[in-house]
Amino acid sequence: MGISERRNTSNDQKKMEQSFSTDLDLNVSLLKEAFSSPTNQSLKLRNITVLQGTKKGVILFIEGTVDTKAIEENIIKPLLKVTDIPNEDGMSVVADSVLINTGSKQLTKLRDAVKYLLRGNTLILFEGEDVAISAETTGFENRSVTEPTVENVVRGPKESFNESMAVNQSLIRKQIKDSRLLCETMTVGNSFVKDVSIMYIKGVADEELLNEVKKKINELESDLIQNLSILEQYVESRTYSIVPSTLLTERPDRACSFLLEGHIVLLMESSPYALVVPVTFWSMFHTIEDQYLRWAYANFIRIITLISVFIALYTPAIYLAVSTFHIEMLPPDLLFAIAATREVVPVPVLWEIILLEIVFEILRAAGIRIPSVIGPTIGIVGALILGQAAVQANLVSPILVIVVAITGLSSFVIQDLNLGFMIRILRFAFIFIANFMGFFGIFLATACLFAYLVSLKSFNVPFLAPFAPYFRSPKGLVLRPSIWKQALLPFYASRQNEESRNNPKAGSNND
Repeated sequence: MGISERRNTSNDQKKMEQSFSTDLDLNVSLLKEAFSSPTNQSLKLRNITVLQGTKKGVILFIEGTVDTKAIEENIIKPLLKVTDIPNEDGMSVVADSVLINTGSKQLTKLRDAVKYLLRGNTLILFEGEDVAISAETTGFENRSVTEPTVENVVRGPKESFNESMAVNQSLIRKQIKDSRLLCETMTVGNSFVKDVSIMYIKGVADEELLNEVKKKINELESDLIQNLSILEQYVESRTYSIVPSTLLTERPDRACSFLLEGHIVLLMESSPYALVVPVTFWSMFHTIEDQYLRWAYANFIRIITLISVFIALYTPAIYLAVSTFHIEMLPPDLLFAIAATREVVPVPVLWEIILLEIVFEILRAAGIRIPSVIGPTIGIVGALILGQAAVQANLVSPILVIVVAITGLSSFVIQDLNLGFMIRILRFAFIFIANFMGFFGIFLATACLFAYLVSLKSFNVPFLAPFAPYFRSPKGLVLRPSIWKQALLPFYASRQNEESRNNPKAGSNND
């Protein structure tokens, strides 16, 4: 930034710190200058005269951010009916007794007036008054609440977050109707300020954890943080780690479940999901549907998911290790079958696997980004035509097509997007290690991976806890017991309300 630019920025900041005066025209010109009006035609002004034509005023708002009907019904009409305003504290009387809206406040600084105008509030100025009234008239266009598109469930609520922070707060409060559910608002972004809503349950969320979250948000130095996906990258524990340390969910019921366990949920405008901190591996492994199904059905799904994680991570590497270093482990018939299919393939097994894995990733990326109307076509072309053509052209062996297909299908079972990415990237690492060291390399890499995971923390909570390190934990980390046995809070939650949540079904356990 040059000297002249720095000087201009400093001048702009000084102007924004100005206070309103009793000169109505001067106040209006300050706001016009702040919004570059009339070049910027979004700032709308309407002159108004109250007290039977004896007092002039101006109503200002930003087009597209307000509900114009609310301005007319709740601000203009009541003001035109006013016949008397006391000389002392007249603006308080207008704000508290005349305006018909849910929230209004008095502002004295230009900076605050600009901030509230950008939030969709309407500003009211009067001649002879050095105070502006900000009235809530927010009317941003929002998408309606729809069904989740990523975290689908067979049984459970069908609502998902949308891009409005107020709507998302409402969806959470609809499920947790408790006065201890607190919502604090902080701001991020130096040049373009945006609000961040911090939601937690008082007495359940740990105070130190809450302070840690606030400290991280306070220390952010960035001109613009557009949404939660960007904020997540600022507050995560290790920037260059492929292991996620935060969790995004689009389901209000899942966010509520985390809140009840002592987690902290962050919301922002333009973010159709909630950011949950802290997280452990088990937070990502579990799904909200686990709680909606009976314990036996939920455990069946968890076992299938665990097997899927194993297949998605290890299957290509194991195939490579067995077919290259440990052929004595295979039954003779299977060995001859594999050898026969690979006899005509001109490339080594490693590049055969890499080729198919990359093609599968391309198909996955294409399937996400192409229009939904032709999405199924990509699946058919990729799975049938490309696979069959590659086998007939002797580029890959048929058995490897099966291995990669099962691996790809298993990765779709993992619901958390970040965990899925981690496993897909690690799969390539295991493939290369297996190519050089066989099973020895796979076991060595697995040991290193666990050692690394044990060292990770998410907001000072160990990633593999409560297993490593061990803490007293709620039952159901891997296999879920009956719902009434899951009362114990996680070790990182506040202990204040633990006693009241223990044994909720006492006296009727075997009805």
